[in-house]
Amino acid sequence: MIESNSKPETLSDWLSHLEHLHPVTIEMGLERVDQVRIMLGLVPPFPIITVGGTNGKGSTCAMLEAILSRAGYRVACYTSPHLLRYNERVRINQLEASDIDLCKAFAEVESARVASGISLTYFEFGTLAAMQLFSQAGVDVAILEVGLGGRLDAVNIFDADCAVLTSIDLDHMDYLGDTREEIGFEKAGIFRNGRAAICSEPDVPAAVCRQAAVVGANFMHIGEHFGYSTGATSWDYWGVGGKRHSPPYPA
Repeated sequence: MIESNSKPETLSDWLSHLEHLHPVTIEMGLERVDQVRIMLGLVPPFPIITVGGTNGKGSTCAMLEAILSRAGYRVACYTSPHLLRYNERVRINQLEASDIDLCKAFAEVESARVASGISLTYFEFGTLAAMQLFSQAGVDVAILEVGLGGRLDAVNIFDADCAVLTSIDLDHMDYLGDTREEIGFEKAGIFRNGRAAICSEPDVPAAVCRQAAVVGANFMHIGEHFGYSTGATSWDYWGVGGKRHSPPYPA
């Protein structure tokens, strides 16, 4: 465990601090990060949409963020990695969190971490800080992008009211397994009992369907429970809620 010897002040200071807190960049598991969450007293009061999968997570988060925002909700969104600024990862109402708000959230997580005697990875620390900020901001809903896998990813300490799997392919095999079945099992770890679990992978691994059945998720799979067809300027959708004809393509 690596302890803090100085007090970061700027966002740059904090990010440097986070990079040196834990002896390894990636450490799969939920026990450490959940202990710090408990010390924080962090129990989000809003619904959570967790987005996992191999490809398409970022665009799915962006689309959900836009739809919910246009519907009038106060929407939080946590994604990774960032392109230019860390602030891009943490958004409320489609606006990046300020340096001041991020530093405040980091300081609160750090106090809980030190009190717990636990070290956290960069991503684990950032996940807790984002959710701390969202909880204090009074958001209506949060969209969380999985960092790696799903079952043992830090965002999975928060129960998803709706879990989305975008696609399932061979990725991060050193951590998730050598086959699509093994990887699918890890990604399906974000499913919850009685909650919606939506999969847009046409060739869904059997392990994903089994995991949905084991946990009792309300599983919906593209081609079986919903689908779409495309035209030159519009598209058609069908699903459990009915059909929608000829909406324009998203901008």
